[in-house]
Formats: sequence, structure tokens, C-alpha cells
Amino acid sequence: EPPHTGRLALYLLGLQATCPSPSPHRSLVTWLKYYLEEDWTGSRRHGHPLTSYYQYGLGVLALCVHHKRVREEVIRRLLTAQHHGRLGHGGNAIDTEAVVALAFTCLERRRLVGTELAAELRAAAHRASRSMAEAQGPDGVIGNIYSTPWALQVFLATGACQTEPAFGQAMAALLENLEAFGTAATMAQVLPVLHGRSYLDITSMHCQEEPGRSQGQRDRGQCWCPHRGGWMSPVLWWLLADTLTPLDIEPLAEVVGNKTVQLVVECPLPWCYELRLYDRPVPAPAVASLLDVLQAAAALEPHDFKFHTQDTPQGPFLTQVLGLEARQEKRNYWQLLTAPNTPLQMGIADYRPQDGETLILRLSEW
Repeated sequence: EPPHTGRLALYLLGLQATCPSPSPHRSLVTWLKYYLEEDWTGSRRHGHPLTSYYQYGLGVLALCVHHKRVREEVIRRLLTAQHHGRLGHGGNAIDTEAVVALAFTCLERRRLVGTELAAELRAAAHRASRSMAEAQGPDGVIGNIYSTPWALQVFLATGACQTEPAFGQAMAALLENLEAFGTAATMAQVLPVLHGRSYLDITSMHCQEEPGRSQGQRDRGQCWCPHRGGWMSPVLWWLLADTLTPLDIEPLAEVVGNKTVQLVVECPLPWCYELRLYDRPVPAPAVASLLDVLQAAAALEPHDFKFHTQDTPQGPFLTQVLGLEARQEKRNYWQLLTAPNTPLQMGIADYRPQDGETLILRLSEW
């Protein structure tokens, strides 16, 4: 069983945000240090952590937020991975690079490293910020809608929120897609951004004071952007208040009937000699998600169509189709597209294809 690096790191971040007494979580911090070392044993075979660079970066970030020093060797593993482009693909790369950049900024800001290493970490965090700005699509989304809050946290933490045009565009895209953040994990990523904060601000919380806005912020209805002295406009506080206020929501109208989705599986060279491995219409209920469509295909042809998923805090992640497994050490993944070539911005459990739509599962390299 792999180390629980990411899960424990997220728990410790959340725990620190609740202003606990020091004693209950000291042993958990020790366990996280142990997991970071155990996690890296994977590098002896595969050249990456047993879990992922995302979880490894979360572990370093959580230790820093708890004001714990991290061995320089541990930090340089992340620096090397970033320098050589090993942090992932698509939205996953944005998530991982953002977590790593937040960890670097935290270590540098908390002065938990020496002067020379601090300069390297500061430069690496700013490189990550520029990379995320360059990855922004015409719709303002960075990577995908779920990775956009991570990128915004980096802009906030590094102070780029006042100078980077991508920040305002990404924030606008986020506000247009808030309904996508329906799980506890995704809400935890987006709420700090709506608050004008990043996970780094947990380190400077004043627990004896009421968390939240100052009186000046309440008067302006705006949020402070750290390290720039500027104000993040306009209605984010109202949105946050709406998020935390119980609302009477009308139930969604029941959709009846069926739909047919054309399901295509592609596997290009060098993994397969034949590009198109599967291309068939799949009938499903009108409200079916992509995951439901995959399950319907497997039920129709249990010998011809098989797939596997892995549970993550963001929902199920597609790992294997028709016996072909996407693996980090092979630098490939199952890309989800709607024909002819548009990447999906949602996961398989969230995306609901239209009747007659063609969906492509493509084994791709990152």
C-alpha cells in the first residue's frame, strides 16, 4: 500500500486552519515526515514518488504551513522535477505545479531554508506563475476548470494577482463555472480564492481574532490581495457569503428518455499499431454521465469493453481502457475529448454528454 502522503497533508492543512492546540497533531506531523521519505523510495525504480509529485508537494506544503523545516534533499527533488518537466500533463500538471509553487513560496517566505536555496525557490515559483499564465485558454480557464483555482492561489501567493492579466480572466472564468465545484475537495480549493487567499495564508492566521474580513474590507465589499496592498474586486465577498448561507434550491427537473453516445477509443503509436480500437454507439439514460456511458458500454459488451478507474478526492479518474493502462512512468494518460478534438473540462463522473455526441478516449503522452 502506498504512503498516505496527500491525504495526511490535506488533513494537516485543514487542521491548522481550525487553530487547534499544538499537542494533538505533533505525532501526525512526524508521520508526514516519515511518509515523505517512504514515498521517495519509488524513485529507486521509477524515478518519481510512489504516490505522485502532487501528493509529495502537498506534503512539503503542509510541513511548511506547520512551521517545520524540510531537508534540502527533499526540496531539491521537487526543484529537479519542475526543471525537467516531470510534474504531469494537462490540468494535472497545473495542479501539481501549483502545489509545488505554493510549497516553494511558503519555504522561502517562512525563512525555513538558506539564502541561496530561497532565491532558487522564489525563481521557481515565479516560473510556475508565468507557465500557468501561458497555459490559459481563450475562455480564461487554466488547464481545466478544476485546476484554475490552484493557479489562482499561486497568483495570489506570489503577488502576481495585481500584475498578471491572466488572473482577472481566470477569476471571471471561475465565477462563471462555480456550479462545477460540488465536492468537499473542490470546494476546499475554490473557497480560499473567493476569499482572496491561498493555502499559504494559513501560516499567518491570528487565531484569537475572528477569521475573515477586516472592517475596511467589509465596507469596500472587496478582498485584499496579499503582498501587493491592492484590492481584489468586486463581488467575491458576496459570493463567499452566498456559499456559506443555506439556500432554498429548487430541485432539478427530472429528465426522462434516452440518448445515444458514440464512444471511441484511440491508441496511437508507439503503444498500438491500430489507432481506433473501439467505435460504437452506446445507448444510455438521458441524464447519464460519461461514467454511466462507460458502464453501459461494459454491460452491453462485457467481453469487448472493459475499463477501470481510480478514486481521487476530485472523483473517479480513468486509468485503464480495453486492458491498456495509463501509467506515470510511461508518461501517458487517458485524455477525454468530444469530437473532433476538444478536451473535456470535467471528469468522467461530472460530464454529461448530449444525445448524438461523439466522445473520444485517447491514450496520450504528456
